[in-house]
This record gives sequence, C-alpha cells and structure tokens, in this order.
Amino acid sequence: MSAPYQQLHLPIELPREPTIAEYLPGPNMEAVAAVAAIAQGSGEPFVFLFGNSGTGKTHLLQAACISAREHRRKAHYLPLATAGLTPSVLEDLERMELVAIDDMQSVVGSGTWEEALFGLFNRLRDRGRQLIIAANSAPDSLGVGLPDLASRLLWGPRYRLQPLQDDDCARLMAESAARRGLQLGPEVIRFIMNRYPRDPRSLMDILARIDSASLREQRQPTIPLVRRALDGDA
Repeated sequence: MSAPYQQLHLPIELPREPTIAEYLPGPNMEAVAAVAAIAQGSGEPFVFLFGNSGTGKTHLLQAACISAREHRRKAHYLPLATAGLTPSVLEDLERMELVAIDDMQSVVGSGTWEEALFGLFNRLRDRGRQLIIAANSAPDSLGVGLPDLASRLLWGPRYRLQPLQDDDCARLMAESAARRGLQLGPEVIRFIMNRYPRDPRSLMDILARIDSASLREQRQPTIPLVRRALDGDA
C-alpha cells in the first residue's frame, strides 16, 4: 500500500485503503454523509457510530482518516481492541485534526482508560478538533462508569449502522469485484449469497480469496473456481 497515515504511537498500517465511496450506504445514508463531512473538516465536531460486527464501522473510520489526509488534514485511526495498548496512546492526539477511535467497548469499565478518554475529548474540543468514535452499542448502553465521559458521548449525533439487505449485498459484490477487474456474473453472485455469510466484511474477505484464485488460474471467476477458492479444493 502507499504510505500509512500520520502516526503517533503505533505502527498501524492498513492492509488496503478503504474509501468512503466504496462503502455502499444502503440504509446508512445519513451516517455516511456525516462521516464524509467530518473527514473534509465540515460537519459535526463529534460523531458516534455503533452497530453489530460486519456493519462497516471500521471501514468508515479508516476511510474517514484517508479522506482527511487527502484533504491535507492530519488524521489518526486508533483501534482500541489492539492487544497491549495503554492509555498513553491517547497522549498528544489533540495535535491531529481528526481522531477516529474504534472498538471503544474494549476499554469501557477501566477507570484509567475512561479518565484518559475524557481528557482527550476535552483537549480535542478545546482545540477545535474533530472526533469519531465507534462501538458495538449506543453510548448510553455501553456501561461507561465515568459520568463526565458518559455525558460527553451524548453530545454529538449518534448513528446505528444497519446491515445491508440482500440486494445491496449483491450490488456491493458486483461493484467491488469490478474495481478489482473481476467480472462476477449474476449466477456466481447468487451462488455466493446462497452459501456463504452475507455481511459486508465477510463478502469482502470472500472476494479477496476469489481474486487470488482468479489470478492464480488466470481466468475470470466461475462457480467451480469460486467453490475451489472458498472450500479449499484449489
């Protein structure tokens, strides 16, 4: 991939560079518009995203940082579920114009972490920075123990990311495949949708495996190729 974005404490590099345009909004149009605005430096100072695994929270946070960088803004993506993190990773993040914090539920219940997040929230606000936080549930359902932090998390708009319907998932597969130079016919898409997980994250993982098999066999995907790629018969 190209150079990773501005980093302070962790050498985190993304396996690919997701974009906001690649996120098929489906029922999440308002949330995607809010993320796009905050990435460009407009919109709200603070946005909270929540939803089940596979609804694209991580994609949107990473894509927001990449978009911010393209607009010559300093941005930092921080996944709190990363093993071994300590609250010190939050120090000096107010130097960033956009901070995207993922998996907040991973540190809720730790007084040290909650105090550190509260401090970061205030420093970002005081310097006019922007913040996106994502978690698996709404801020008032996370069980945050520090009342001041719990209050801060309710300051901005909150968006629950909804899963895509089958038609949207099929469109996502077709469009993502086309960006990779793959031609997925309707019968191949139906085969995948009928036999494998349908959430966007799983579908993108499936597509990556199909792409590898297609390159290896030097042919466009067919149902037999997909079966070999996904069922380990290749």
